[in-house]
Amino acid sequence: MRFPPRVDSTSTGGAHLRRPFFMRGMTQPSCCWLLLLAFLQATNVMAHGRSSTGPVSGIPIPNLSHGEMAVLSPYRSDIMGVADKVKQTDPSFRRLKNYAAIQYSYCFWGAAPGTITDEASPFNECAHAYLAASKALLLHMRAMPDAAPAIAELVSQIDTDMIRTGAAFIGCQYSGGSFNTAGLVTPHWENVPAHVPTMAATGAILMILASPVFFRIVRRSPR
Repeated sequence: MRFPPRVDSTSTGGAHLRRPFFMRGMTQPSCCWLLLLAFLQATNVMAHGRSSTGPVSGIPIPNLSHGEMAVLSPYRSDIMGVADKVKQTDPSFRRLKNYAAIQYSYCFWGAAPGTITDEASPFNECAHAYLAASKALLLHMRAMPDAAPAIAELVSQIDTDMIRTGAAFIGCQYSGGSFNTAGLVTPHWENVPAHVPTMAATGAILMILASPVFFRIVRRSPR
């Protein structure tokens, strides 16, 4: 079977799915390798994790330890859920909330393998950033009347987990320093090829996208 399959306009109401000119005549495995090589080239171009160097105009955010990050991660959605219900806000609240949400999406929503648990993951530092922002938002909401009761319960649960696991004493290379709402942190794309779990997941995604089954699903999806 040639890759990608050509869709006949008579079966799709006039729609055409044509292979790019540089893929015409290529076999499916060759196309998969081409996509993978293109991805690896992109990782070499994007060589730094910090998108801003030394920001000073935003709100400083203290970092948290590797252990604290693991404990806080399951509570992130609860923290943001309480924040979404706050009606009387202030500028610091809005900046922390927006930063935490944007930073979370920059880190691929924590979905990459080992994002939280693996210090070597290219996504670990950006996970530190969005969870540090979530913690800063949590602490800021303790003084907000709309959020105080719900936040007090969350803080109690988190503190209990922190003490039980000794999380504050578990550090990693990204536990030092701090973050700032004026500077977003991106994944370390240049480290992706050296991180086996991330490469395995990337290869699996590329294989799915390059498979004839995927193209058949796209072709049959309602328009």
